[in-house]
Amino acid sequence: MPYHPKHYCGVFGVFGHPNAAELTYYGLYALQHRGQESAGIVTCDENHQFHVHRGMGLVSQVFGADVLRHLTGHAAIGHTRYSTTGSSHLRNAQPLTVDCARGQIGIAHNGNLTNAAILREQLEGHGSIFQTTVDSEIILHLLAQPSLGGAENNLIQTVRRIEGAFSLVILTENELIGVRDPHGFRPLALGTLDGAYVLSSETCAFDLIHARYLRDVEPGEIVVISRAGLKSIQAFPEHQREAFCIFEYVYFARPDSHIAGRNVYKVRVEMGRQLAREHRIEADVVVPVPDSGNCAALGYSLESGIPFEMAFVRNHYIGRSFLQPTQLIRDMNVRVKLNLIPDLVRDKRVIIVDDSIVRGTTCRTRVHNLKEAGAREVHVLVSCPPHMHPCVYGIDFPDRSKLMAANCSQDEIRRYLNADSLHYLSQAGMVAATGRPASCFCMACYDGRYPVPYDPALDKNIMERRRARLTSVSEALEREQRQIRLI
Repeated sequence: MPYHPKHYCGVFGVFGHPNAAELTYYGLYALQHRGQESAGIVTCDENHQFHVHRGMGLVSQVFGADVLRHLTGHAAIGHTRYSTTGSSHLRNAQPLTVDCARGQIGIAHNGNLTNAAILREQLEGHGSIFQTTVDSEIILHLLAQPSLGGAENNLIQTVRRIEGAFSLVILTENELIGVRDPHGFRPLALGTLDGAYVLSSETCAFDLIHARYLRDVEPGEIVVISRAGLKSIQAFPEHQREAFCIFEYVYFARPDSHIAGRNVYKVRVEMGRQLAREHRIEADVVVPVPDSGNCAALGYSLESGIPFEMAFVRNHYIGRSFLQPTQLIRDMNVRVKLNLIPDLVRDKRVIIVDDSIVRGTTCRTRVHNLKEAGAREVHVLVSCPPHMHPCVYGIDFPDRSKLMAANCSQDEIRRYLNADSLHYLSQAGMVAATGRPASCFCMACYDGRYPVPYDPALDKNIMERRRARLTSVSEALEREQRQIRLI
């Protein structure tokens, strides 16, 4: 199967609008690229009652007119999600909700907690019972705990206990809360519409609903929105190193979104221009891999003067295949997504541009398609550096054993792809294209420098202890059942 990096989710929230559910629905629609496995909306009405609907599938499949009519209220949060392996279940769909001593709370989370296993073990040790396997439930348990100083102080304490990447939208009976981790790994934007406030993973959702972008939620900031207006709290007075995920610019964010004041489309075009400055190739045509390579390929064409052609035509109606993965189906799944126009590449020297090579199987197929169609040469250009390390902050990059660049030299990768040449954008060139200093970014998947420490051995040890406990409980239940049968 072709592999593309997966983002865990997108979040959206509205406070103070009579059509909160409908706005959230359209907001999630705009964020569909960030998660295509499940979606959910929670609303709060004037009587402080929560209304919840979650489901597996695309936003348009989960929500119909009848469902939206029942999601009444002036405040709402929404979530669209990708899952990790083994957790594709409705119980893990967000937003998650709880009814506790503090009242009803709903939460939607974009990112990944690096201390999730430790916190979960601590909470379970104090009697907490978990219903899901997602990090967000840990945050709910922490929020529900009693603390000194009231709810606001409890929120600050919770945010300071969790580590890793988290952009959160939280709904209570009286407030909409937005939270961004102190390093700002994941985006979260603040906007306004008809006097209401809106939170979103990306500004493209504001464009769809005609909301006005105000600003980004700052790293470490908590914004509390209520009838009284907006209140900003900095949960981390001590300065933390900013570490925004640069792969948002490379791949994940929609090109019509703005992040940190920069339009994503322009950044990607500039990455293509940087590629042309670093790697000048004599060729006849520049071809993108749709849609992820479109902007960079255009930039390369503009900078080099080599004509740009959309030689691959994308089928936009591809869903997940639930057929058994026979070799025939695997081959068809690769071919059905993109179809090549042979006349545009026959007898030509072709530059093909994509945003990344992770496992290499998809790129190899594209090179084969081009050569099969009669291309004289095929040169592969990638608009980011080689991926050498897994991501622990919310992107589904596999472990090092499955990352091609971590296990093969560049020439070995070129030979595997059957390309005439292979070139990656340098890390310096990638950063330069953003117009921001390198110190602003997390680039751990390229250089292995993780801004927040992460110990996979500790996680593994905790998981093994948890499995051992579950096994012992299961064995005890089996013994009890055998004794009952004997009686």
